[in-house]
Amino acid sequence: MDFSATAERISQKVVSRGHAVEKTAIETKLRRLVEEFGVPLGEAERTVTNELAREFSIQGLQTGGPGEAKTLDALAPGEWVTVEGKVVALTAPPSPSISQTGIVADTTAAVRFVIWSRANAPVLREGNWYRFESAVVDQYKGSVNLKVHSGTTITEVPAGGTIKPVITPIADLCPGIASVRGKMIQEWEATHDRILQSGLIADETGSARFVTWKEEGRERLNPGTVYTIFYATVDEFNGRLSLTLNTATVVPEEGDIEVNRGDTSFEGVFVHLAPGSGLIKRCPVEGCNRVLSRQNYCPVHEIQPTFQYDLRIKGWLDNGVETREVLVQRAETEGLVGMTLEQAREIAENTPLGMDEIFLRFRDALLGRYFSCRGREMDGRLLVSGCTPLRFQPERLADLLNRAGGSA
Repeated sequence: MDFSATAERISQKVVSRGHAVEKTAIETKLRRLVEEFGVPLGEAERTVTNELAREFSIQGLQTGGPGEAKTLDALAPGEWVTVEGKVVALTAPPSPSISQTGIVADTTAAVRFVIWSRANAPVLREGNWYRFESAVVDQYKGSVNLKVHSGTTITEVPAGGTIKPVITPIADLCPGIASVRGKMIQEWEATHDRILQSGLIADETGSARFVTWKEEGRERLNPGTVYTIFYATVDEFNGRLSLTLNTATVVPEEGDIEVNRGDTSFEGVFVHLAPGSGLIKRCPVEGCNRVLSRQNYCPVHEIQPTFQYDLRIKGWLDNGVETREVLVQRAETEGLVGMTLEQAREIAENTPLGMDEIFLRFRDALLGRYFSCRGREMDGRLLVSGCTPLRFQPERLADLLNRAGGSA
């Protein structure tokens, strides 16, 4: 790209109006817009020209720009736009190079925005309406994203109407910003120190993973409670959609909803019992429920001497073609291994091996046996709601042997 020629053209326009300007500074701005922000050179020229016109108060120097404001539902990656909207959420910037991040909404849609530190933009306040002139639309994790750079002008404007977020069925979610109404049906163990909570939320149409990262003011969801969640961020995670609630306003509701729990079945032999199976200890702090270490340590609430016991199975089934990780909660676990929680606790407290004794008994009861399990599949794991031991079928074994002999 011929940045030099474009910079020369802009500088000549300014000089002809009686103002001195450095050509190298103009070229640097052009390169930044094009190379760092992906702005087309023609749009970059208009931005720098308009910026200099404002700086020197030169009338008539401005070139054609984005024109009238677009609605947020009409944005497309690669555009250079002017939009107006209400800041409905502000989030912690992930990097010192970013001044502010959050969500802006109008009466048609909501999108994420990023304000670069070098933009020297005014500080935006949640709940206020703003006009963004000459912002860049790009794509981030499959959804449109509004970027504010040094050529963008931000002006506070009067409210542009009442915003009524549309509730999206979970089955219809796609990357971007969405509002949902659903019931928290399952909580998962945190896989990262920065995670406050993760699990499953479901409505009548389906379910989705959710995660809330540790951040001041963020609270945990309670299992079994129905929530209306406004302006959650929807991204892809391991090939599935995931809701991030740090951008969202979460409102608990009274009553209940009938959720679609999904049904996936898998038959196979139990080939591996994973650590963390058997008798486990959970954090007793309300809303936590994390599994404690052997030293009764919770990664969030530290040492918990008054822990709560629980039973579960973590392992793998294999059908000869594929393996499937399964997670079985207490109710089903007790039936599969023929041991109640109270029995497991009594054994652990009265044998030299303690909780390891329960793990060994689980292993003896499960390994090498065939099961048919059903439940919800999530991130390659089957969250089991029902599991039945399969009886030995000699006719099926004979059929397999005959097939094997025929192929020899």
